[in-house]
Order: sequence, then structure tokens, then C-alpha cells
Amino acid sequence: MRPLEVDEPTVVGPYRLLGRLGSGGMGRVYLGRSAGGRTVAVKIVHPHFALDEEFRARFRREVDAARRVGGAWTAPVLDADPEARVPWVATAYAAGPSLTAAVADGGPLPVHSVRALGAGLGEALAAVHELGLVHRDVKPSNVLLTLDGPLLIDFGIARATDSTASLTSTGVSVGSPGYMSPEQILGKGVTGAADVFSLGAVLAFAATGTPPFPGDSSAALLYKVVHEEPRLDALDGDLRDLVAACLAKDPAARPAPGEVARRLAPEGAARLVTGGWLPGALVERVSRSAVQLLNLEAADASSPGPVSGPVGFSSPSVGAPDANGGAADPGVFGPAPVMPTPTVAPSGPAANVPGPRDADRPPSPAPGKLSVSVAATSTREGEGRRGRRISCTVALAVAGAMAAVTVGSVLVLDLLPGGGSDDNADDGG
Repeated sequence: MRPLEVDEPTVVGPYRLLGRLGSGGMGRVYLGRSAGGRTVAVKIVHPHFALDEEFRARFRREVDAARRVGGAWTAPVLDADPEARVPWVATAYAAGPSLTAAVADGGPLPVHSVRALGAGLGEALAAVHELGLVHRDVKPSNVLLTLDGPLLIDFGIARATDSTASLTSTGVSVGSPGYMSPEQILGKGVTGAADVFSLGAVLAFAATGTPPFPGDSSAALLYKVVHEEPRLDALDGDLRDLVAACLAKDPAARPAPGEVARRLAPEGAARLVTGGWLPGALVERVSRSAVQLLNLEAADASSPGPVSGPVGFSSPSVGAPDANGGAADPGVFGPAPVMPTPTVAPSGPAANVPGPRDADRPPSPAPGKLSVSVAATSTREGEGRRGRRISCTVALAVAGAMAAVTVGSVLVLDLLPGGGSDDNADDGG
């Protein structure tokens, strides 16, 4: 599972999306969770399909039909919204890789795993066909491998995209090249036999690790499916005979899906699955995927939801300590001013009577003197607490001193020769 990109939705209908599981020609698949905690796989069709009204009509009909599919080897459709701006469908989520991923990582499956796989898919298609439905897109990426058996997925989208106005133009084919039946490629009537052809191609891929019609381009694949025989050299025995019968060009020559299941598992697919149908390395991978899903659910349940509103500061950038030495209140700039505390010795009854406001002031200095007194007090109260108070007192007689200096300067000028006012008067006379 990949994390959501910035341009991907986070909510679809009632489901919250947790990550992207994959993508294909029809849309993208996401891991979602309902409000009740159920994990689902939500597939959103590509936006250009939503512009086709015929697609919407077919999507609505096919999804309603897919809800009826409830076989043991299919992932049931739980919810869908064909009327949404971009239609989507939700199915039950199964912890397990697709057949494509399993073969890419671990190589071809052993024979007993292939037999169980074919038997389960055969029974699933038999149940689908009994409802009058055709899957039309059976391929390795639409097959999930779980500990409880294979699951066929992707109902309700592949059928809806077939024969729509926007998809039947020249050069456009519906389905997966290399796994489509010849009649589907040629645009002939499609029946349940087309799903059997696709099932044979899936079994050949699971057993050999390569598709029965290899090719480098879609055009080459389509041509080989219609005109060439499949490559089944790596298969042998009854498995090869059965796969070859499924890949017959003539739909009437192919076996029914129920017959495929009986030939691979005479006692039923459940019997093969119960005895352990996956190799050890794949079992370990599936178990690890299940544990990751449980961890994802636990992390999702414990994560708090988003909180709206203003975000408080962890510590104020400015402020002054409170009375107990704690953090400063936000919005208070600088320390509070501290006034000098006068030291007055109490004496008698007058000790409780406050003195005049000028009683604490120092005596005015004599004219011509500038008096500056500085008092510094450092106190330590409690562990790790320091306080310092510095006060400076400038005598109020500064103005008087300046006046005295001015007067003294005038007197000195008067004592200088020719500096008096009388001389000025005499000169003027």
C-alpha cells in the first residue's frame, strides 16, 4: 500500500481512505475504513468514464447485479454510488497479494496451489454465471491469494465499461490484452465461455510465471489470442490438457466453469484449501500483511482527531515571572518596576502612621553639588531563584545646582576687568 498523494481524495462516500492499493485501466483502488471500523477496498473509476452517461447507466445496473454475488470465492460488493461525480464501488477487503504480485515476487506457484486456485475460481464463476452475469475481466490482478483461498474481485466495473459509447471507438478495446477471449476481441457476443478462456490463461500464468500469449504490445497480444495457439510447453499432465481446453478458440469447445472445478478438485475446492494450499513463503507474506493491517487499525484508532482553534505557545517570548517565580504571563513586556523600599526605624505609636510623602527623599544638596545615590540589592529566595533590584536616585536639587552654577558664572564675569555692568554703562556714557 502506498500513501496518498496530495492530489488524491481522502474521503469517498462514508469511507475514509488510508492509502492506495493499486491502479489499473478502469480506476484506482484504495484502502478505506467505514465509521464503524470495517476495512474495505474502494475502487474509483477514472474521471473520463464519469462523462459517459451510458457508462453510468450500465454501472448502476451491473453494481446492483454484483450485490447478489455472494459465493465463497468472491469478494462481496458492499456499497457503491453510481451517481457520484466520480462513481465508485466498495468491496470487502482481503489481506493478501494479487496473483500478479505473488508470481512477480516468488515465481510460479506449485502444482497443488494451482489446482486449488483453479478449483476455487471455477466455483466462483459457476456461481456468477448462475445469476446470469459475466465477469469479462478475469485476470491475475483481479485474483487475490488469501489464507482462506483465492478470491475473485472487481465486479461491477469491467462489465459496465464494455460496449459504452466512449469505449467502442476505433482502436479501443475493452479488457486485458492476453487474457481476453477471441470473441471479446472481435466484438462478438460474450457469454460465460469468455470467462473460462480467461481462467485458462490465468492458470497458465500461475503455473509457469508467463502468460500463454506473450507479446510486447497490446496489438501483438490481441493478434496472438485470435490467430495463434497458446504456449503451454511448461505444463504437463492433466493440468495442461485442462488449460488447453479452456483456451480453445471456439467458445463451444470450452468446458463449463463447474467442470473445471471438478476436474481440479473432485472433493471440492474447500478440501484443498483446508489442507494448506499456499507455499510457505507466500503464507508468511500473507500473515505479515494481516499484521500490518492490524497495526494500521491500532494506530488509526489511537491517533487523535484534528483540533481546531488557536494554537497556544509552549513558552512566551516576552513576559515577567509571576509572584511565585513561574512562567510569565503572555503579553507582559519586561519586568515590573520595583520602587525603592525606605528603611524607617519604628518608634513608638508613630511607627504605624505613614509619614509625609517627602519624608523618604534625601536632603537636598548644597548649591553647586550633584548628588547621585545608587542602591543595589541582590536577594536569593528559594533554589534556583535570583532577583536583583537596582534603583538610582538623582537629587531633586539638580535644577538648583544648575541655577547656582549659572549665578556663580555671572559673579565671576562681574569680577573680571571690564566685565561689569557699570563699565558697560560708563562706556555707553
